[in-house]
Amino acid sequence: MFYRTLLPADVLAQLERMQRAAQHNLDFTPSIRGASRSGYPAMNVGLTPRSVEVFAFAPGLDPASIDVQIEKGVLTVAGERASLAPPKEAQATLHIDERFSGRFRRVVSLPDDIDPNAVNARYRDGVLHVSVSRRETSQPRRIDIQ
Repeated sequence: MFYRTLLPADVLAQLERMQRAAQHNLDFTPSIRGASRSGYPAMNVGLTPRSVEVFAFAPGLDPASIDVQIEKGVLTVAGERASLAPPKEAQATLHIDERFSGRFRRVVSLPDDIDPNAVNARYRDGVLHVSVSRRETSQPRRIDIQ
């Protein structure tokens, strides 16, 4: 049976967890996959012959609170997720808080052959899907031999 205690039993284990969390926040390794492998929202990025497909998994957000921009070949997904913690005046004690809340920003470098004027973004069932078309000149085509 798996259960969690409300208070940490081992102070050293708690300090180690805090050290890992601090190290994770300082670790910044930008790549085509985004700012970090475990950032919020989680993302999948893929290429097709005709487009770049980006899926950001961010349930419970208002689509109006998400900002999607493309500038100089970089896609940025930013916004803010409200906290569900009880207000301070309720004098409640929060023992476990594993849900991310606050401002977020994810950045993805795009290939050189994208068309920044042909972008489609949809938010449905907690998933933001951004599709960026690639230029026609980069599409594979068959050349007839004469």
